[in-house]
Amino acid sequence: DGAEAKFEKRWATRKSRLADLEGFKYFHLMRRVTLGADGAARDYDPGTTADRTAAGNYVSFTIWDKKRHFTKWRSGEAFREAHGGTSVGAFLSTMLSSLRVLRGAPSPQFYDGLLLESRAPTELPEIADGWRAGVEADGRAVLPAECFVACEQFFVPARDGAAFEARWAGREPVLEECGGFVAFSLLRRDNQQSGHGVKPMREGEPTYVGTTIWRDREAFEGWRKGNSVGGTYGLEAGSEKKEKEEQMEAPPKPLWTSPPVPVFYEGVLVITDKEE
Repeated sequence: DGAEAKFEKRWATRKSRLADLEGFKYFHLMRRVTLGADGAARDYDPGTTADRTAAGNYVSFTIWDKKRHFTKWRSGEAFREAHGGTSVGAFLSTMLSSLRVLRGAPSPQFYDGLLLESRAPTELPEIADGWRAGVEADGRAVLPAECFVACEQFFVPARDGAAFEARWAGREPVLEECGGFVAFSLLRRDNQQSGHGVKPMREGEPTYVGTTIWRDREAFEGWRKGNSVGGTYGLEAGSEKKEKEEQMEAPPKPLWTSPPVPVFYEGVLVITDKEE
């Protein structure tokens, strides 16, 4: 029904000073896609809450240098401006317009970023007054993909969190050597945040998300097809592989309650700090 293109146009034309704010590092809007058996991104994936991923079909992904920078933005005028203005009339107008496009209210989630790996960008997108410029959004066609995002959702109980993080920290860094690699971070769910729209974390939701940003889908496919390290993002090639070599009869126990769930996105409206 064209809702996706209308939604993306609203993001492309919104008023925001995000890139000018203290502590801002990176932003993109992620459009969920289905990955075919051959590794190719097939169709737009509307998302579902019937399965355990509960990821929705769009995710606005913002990275801040420190949590205090996010808190300052969230409680300040720039946040209100980006979400409908500072007047009651402007806010209600935005909400009514959103109801015509969205099937449900957004569900904010917050994470602590761990083990960041990234390459400095060789080109920066055009920015004007703190937001993306030069983007043609007509509300009829979705925006062209500017990056490809591969996520791996992990269901790790609190008792195994420290061991899970240690295993990731001990892995061999293999992604930075791959062509088209942009950034990686292991995200740990922060369930202490509160505010409008924030829901308590439910049982069965992922507690960690491995998030890798690639230049494009082709770069991800090249890594996946040529990946000889095995495991998830090189985890097998690091500490876990060493443990297996030393203890062939006693491989390390899984640290999650169910297998990881992959989720894939195309990123649009990329905004990045020049140092990232």
